[in-house]
Amino acid sequence: MLNLQTLILLIPVILLALSVHEFSHGLVAYRLGDPTAKYAGRLTLNPISHLDPIGTIMLFLVHFGWAKPVPVDPRYFSNPKQDMLRVALAGPVSNMILAFISGMVIRVIKVNPDPFMGSYLGEAFIAMLYLSLQINLALAVFNLLPVPPLDGSKVLYGLLPPQYEHMAYNLERYGPGILFGLILFGMITGFSILWAFIGPFVGFFSTLFAGA
Repeated sequence: MLNLQTLILLIPVILLALSVHEFSHGLVAYRLGDPTAKYAGRLTLNPISHLDPIGTIMLFLVHFGWAKPVPVDPRYFSNPKQDMLRVALAGPVSNMILAFISGMVIRVIKVNPDPFMGSYLGEAFIAMLYLSLQINLALAVFNLLPVPPLDGSKVLYGLLPPQYEHMAYNLERYGPGILFGLILFGMITGFSILWAFIGPFVGFFSTLFAGA
């Protein structure tokens, strides 16, 4: 269970990660000609507009989750298949950028830690940076899994040759159930198959961005 101190530090980190993720989907769609997210009030960094209750709770419990999907209408796109791929990638890429920024700030603090050590606010800020690094990396990698309704399934569809597109359609039927089953299995057994896959990527990029 999370203690109160960790929970207080996690809340702003998770709200920012989810808001930037969904805003990025909407912004790229808007730049490609689709105003649907804007008309739905989703072209904003206000976390209230993006939160999905279950997905947010999952982030607190198992450190990966999801927000309420931004509405996108591919009919506005000049090249629907490739443009949807770009929109899908925008969310995970935005989280990678947030993780990179967090890691770079951590590196700077490591060079001169004195102003931050010995004060509650300074140490809390450092803790939030590490949480931001790992939460954003986990969110990015999790959403790139090619399982509907995650972003990775839309990326997969954008990369598949036309003769194999039916595979993506079939996956749409079973993907949510598979995803929920994997999450439930991890919560019941204490062994997360998802984290077994995601964890090494989080560890690698944490070291790459923030140093050992």
